[in-house]
Amino acid sequence: MNKKQNNLIKYKRKTLIILSIIALILIIGVFTLAINIKRQTKAEKEQEVIKEASQNKDVLESKEDNSNKLKLNNYMQKAEEKLKELTEDEVIAQLFLVGTHTTSDFEKLKEKQFGGYLFFADFFKDKTEKQIQNEINEFNGVSKIPLLIAVDEEGGNVVRVSSNKKLISEPFKYSSEIYQNGGFEGIRQDTINKSKFLSNLGINLNLAPVVDICEKETDYMYKRSLKQGKEITATFAKTVISASKESNVSYALKHFPGYGNNVDTHKTTSTDERSYEDIYDNDLEPFRVGIEEGAEAVLISHNIVTNIDPQNPASLSTKIHKLLREDLKFEGIIITDAMNMGAIVNEYTAEEAIINAISAGNDIIIVTINKASKENYEDIIKAVKTGISNGKITKEDIYKKAKNIIAWKYYKRML
Repeated sequence: MNKKQNNLIKYKRKTLIILSIIALILIIGVFTLAINIKRQTKAEKEQEVIKEASQNKDVLESKEDNSNKLKLNNYMQKAEEKLKELTEDEVIAQLFLVGTHTTSDFEKLKEKQFGGYLFFADFFKDKTEKQIQNEINEFNGVSKIPLLIAVDEEGGNVVRVSSNKKLISEPFKYSSEIYQNGGFEGIRQDTINKSKFLSNLGINLNLAPVVDICEKETDYMYKRSLKQGKEITATFAKTVISASKESNVSYALKHFPGYGNNVDTHKTTSTDERSYEDIYDNDLEPFRVGIEEGAEAVLISHNIVTNIDPQNPASLSTKIHKLLREDLKFEGIIITDAMNMGAIVNEYTAEEAIINAISAGNDIIIVTINKASKENYEDIIKAVKTGISNGKITKEDIYKKAKNIIAWKYYKRML
């Protein structure tokens, strides 16, 4: 091989190396550009969510009227007239949403004219659609005021109704799973599907969605939450409430003022020691936006929020209710979490819990009647009458709450 040929080979090799380097640089550049575009698209979407949530907050804080907001005052006159048809005991009974697993106590229950019932999975187990419809119709058939028929149908591991395969092919999924796979459009469609399913059975109140902000897997409420930050969770709340307006089923935002990383109140007392600023700036946002969208009900937790009220669980705290009514301008129905949970029964008698819940500002109190309950049907009414007689609560306040509930039933076109 002569010198000229050798130089040509070296030149070709050098050129090939240079071209390979250029090609590698181009591949890396294209790959980097794709990643940046993907990141930018995701960031832009997140910014759109944040901007939307921010706009909702601005509207709320401006205190301007909004067509989505509840206007229960429009139905107060009708509610007042309806109250005249009830005895004092029946007025008191309107304040209670009675949790029950079966219809075995139906004869006792129907005598009390309670405001509504909360049914658990045992009530629906192995029953057909027609059986459930007939039983709910039977409950309503002996009630002077149409009943709130409530369930916890969140999706995931809280599926009281859709756990029955005779009613639906598969249970509703976790909200976080739906969001990850279908975004807010998936959440909207899930709410519509869920509402149609429940309404067909005669159910008109779903104690959902969970709008607590829980981003750590160790948080008790993590699985049931959206697993997102405040802006995305706020838009989740807005989406569910907006979609629910297309149905006969009302939804209750929970668990006010935000569950955070607190322990399970079904079992024991839970103390939330986060700063007031942290809760106000973060956890309240989904409730603010949901309320502005027209949320009809908010369910209160049993957590003791030390930087708002160090003495009382949120459900029994006047300060927590004041925050909801005055700061968030909520005009709808406030509902306690179930009063048979450990955080309550370990610290209060049934009578104390009921009286404190009423005086704190709740409209509806959830009581669960079973063999382990400390109270029975008679004790519920008696507890309220005792509270009135000893001056801890007033008859006027009871009638006002009952009027709110009946006005809500008019709003819901139940009356």
